[in-house]
Amino acid sequence: MEIVQKRPVILVLGIIAGLLLGLLIGWGIAPVEYSGAGPQHMHPRDQANLLYNLADVYSFDNNRDRVEETLGRWDEADQVICSLAQRTEDQASVARLIALAAVLNSSGCPDIVAGVPAPVEEEEGGGNLLLTCFLGLILLALFGAIVMVLNRQKRTPGSRLDVGYDNPPEAVAISTSGVEQQAIPIARFQSQYAHGRDIYDDSFSIENANGDFLGECGVGISETIAAQSATAFEIWLFDKNDIRTVTKVIMSDHAFFDEAIKAKLAPKGEPILARQNETIVLETASLIINAEIRELEYGVGNLPPQSFFDRFSVELSAWAKEGDFGEPDVQGRIDELNF
Repeated sequence: MEIVQKRPVILVLGIIAGLLLGLLIGWGIAPVEYSGAGPQHMHPRDQANLLYNLADVYSFDNNRDRVEETLGRWDEADQVICSLAQRTEDQASVARLIALAAVLNSSGCPDIVAGVPAPVEEEEGGGNLLLTCFLGLILLALFGAIVMVLNRQKRTPGSRLDVGYDNPPEAVAISTSGVEQQAIPIARFQSQYAHGRDIYDDSFSIENANGDFLGECGVGISETIAAQSATAFEIWLFDKNDIRTVTKVIMSDHAFFDEAIKAKLAPKGEPILARQNETIVLETASLIINAEIRELEYGVGNLPPQSFFDRFSVELSAWAKEGDFGEPDVQGRIDELNF
């Protein structure tokens, strides 16, 4: 699933390549071989040749068993024979066909004199079947690719908002170090929570304009005060150029001033009191996330006041710092921890 989120084009190209390979093998290298087919499965032109020849043989030897063995499993054989007789100009061949039909239905072709509906021309479209199937599969793959891209742009809840790389935004990312960064906007994501959504864990892939993976960010429930009643959320940022995952915990008013809950959540990240329209900043080596609380509404019930969220909405704006970042210094981080 990770490659689907990060590289949908690769998935689409893989599907198309698989279709082309399947067509090559199925129609060229190892085509399907049919077995156990009867005359009813033959092309109309081949059916006509078979019936003409069988009628000639039957007029010579009157062997009903051969006719029944050849056409016995073909329920509409007599109708096809009569239709063929209607289209035949040679009267001798017509008589032989009528006699052949009489073996199957005992009445021959009683309407042959009165006439039957005008003959239908044989269809010769079999040669275009491969091309039609190929074009249909290609169109299906392209349609699936368009739907997948649209779904990635409009995920609900938790969706990526258009930022437009051609028009730089007016806002500038704020650095937690207090120094304004010359950052390049990447994307914005919207995440929404409603009371009762016990599995709330949105995550988003951060990519630049070229589609290169830079990291991930997300928001989810950090702590509940009762079943399906979230009292704290955690917002996190992962940077591929930084071995750390930065996390901050957004706490309800009750949780923030409850020392027991606050101490329990302290190892997860810096505690932040939830306030509407407040912006929380997360920063790593090459990325900055501005998380703005757009909607905040507490639930009402038997629990303490302002202890759990009824509705919560946050907008995550991703920014990329300027610079050439290499691989993260994992060994240096290990030495720091050991020290």
